[in-house]
Amino acid sequence: MGIYLRRDRKKRLEEGHPWVYGNEVERVDDEPQPGDIVAVYNHLGRYLASGYYNPKSQIVVRVIGYKEEITMDQAYFIERFRNCLEHRRRFLPDADSCRMVYGEADFLPGLIVDKFTGILVVQILTLGMDQRRADIIAALVDVFQPEGIYERSDVSVRELEGLESVTGLLYGDCPERVLMTENGLQIEVDIREGQKTGYFFDQRENRASIEPLMKGWGARSGIHLAELEIEGELKKVPVNLSGKQVTFPYWDGATVLECFAHTGSFTLHACRYGAKKVTCLDVSEHAIESARRNVELNGFADRVEYVVADAFEYLRRQVSGSDERKGRATGSGSKKVDTSKPMTTKGLTWDVVILDPPAFAKSRGAVEGACRGYKDINLQGMKLVNEGGYLVTASCSYHVKAEQFLEAIHDAAVDAGKVLRLVEFRSAGRDHPQILGVDEGNYLKFAVFEVRSR
Repeated sequence: MGIYLRRDRKKRLEEGHPWVYGNEVERVDDEPQPGDIVAVYNHLGRYLASGYYNPKSQIVVRVIGYKEEITMDQAYFIERFRNCLEHRRRFLPDADSCRMVYGEADFLPGLIVDKFTGILVVQILTLGMDQRRADIIAALVDVFQPEGIYERSDVSVRELEGLESVTGLLYGDCPERVLMTENGLQIEVDIREGQKTGYFFDQRENRASIEPLMKGWGARSGIHLAELEIEGELKKVPVNLSGKQVTFPYWDGATVLECFAHTGSFTLHACRYGAKKVTCLDVSEHAIESARRNVELNGFADRVEYVVADAFEYLRRQVSGSDERKGRATGSGSKKVDTSKPMTTKGLTWDVVILDPPAFAKSRGAVEGACRGYKDINLQGMKLVNEGGYLVTASCSYHVKAEQFLEAIHDAAVDAGKVLRLVEFRSAGRDHPQILGVDEGNYLKFAVFEVRSR
């Protein structure tokens, strides 16, 4: 069975891209059935790759290898899974939980497997993989020896493959919530009701990267280290402007706002690295309850407050309050300010503002609107960063390229009267490898900016 490609197509397959689109196909020989393994040839009949076939999908072939005779059986999956495990052991040797299988980047297109200690959560996204679920499960058990395997194939992309959403237990026993460790933190993950597989591993290294932002803020409050005689001994301790000892242990920590908190992962890392106070915000009550459990699990409850609100509305409200407070302080504006009246909102600001929203663009056609969304939320966010503080911002919209994301943020800075200094720009972690030339896998943009006023 073979697929022959058009002469005038782009040579993406020869450059390592693992997809063949329907409009690239010249002809199909021997009437392969949906899910069958087919060989792919160029217009001259030269063999290029092998993959599984689905004429109902825009992507009619997904490449699984570069040998004409390939069988996707249990032995095939065992070999692939062992390779996945070897990669994670090499680059994440201390991780008990991570993304173990990352689709095309692990040469297993249409399959996602996240490992939460002894539990595996699986997403089967394509017809070709769905037809082989028995071999997949058997191979996962053979290689990983899990306590349980749970399926979360409740994603819209399955509809494009002619498949229905599926969730449920595939093997062993799976609790509703699983306890795992990330960067020294204990995190409880809801594998049944949480977003996607329950947790976003792609930000693991990015969450750890905020550590330098969390300390060094005490001097702004006039707190410094000085020698005091305590119980007959000279000790170096933090003191305030009056020379009195400051006993609060996080006196040097940042004030932090995390928007789109989900499980509160950035909140947890901020607290671990020494933040003084964290505001944890999400529009979902379920997400905030998950975050609250994780905060309490790690002993950070005294430093975290929770807000259930739409992030855009909350940020705008705080900006409005901040502007009102500044107007009261300076007496600026065309109208005289009646300071006897209470402020309409607190107008809070923070040393560090973290924005990690869901994807704003699900298609190419949504890019323009998504860029407006990124500009808007970063504009409000940077206005709430204390002078010299930091904006931590991310985009997981594949269709919004890095340069577009940065341009939207720069446009926001111009409108806000801010100068942004880029400290760090990152992508997804080591358990999310990328195949060079496959831009679809390069979706995550993560940036840290220092914020100053013009």
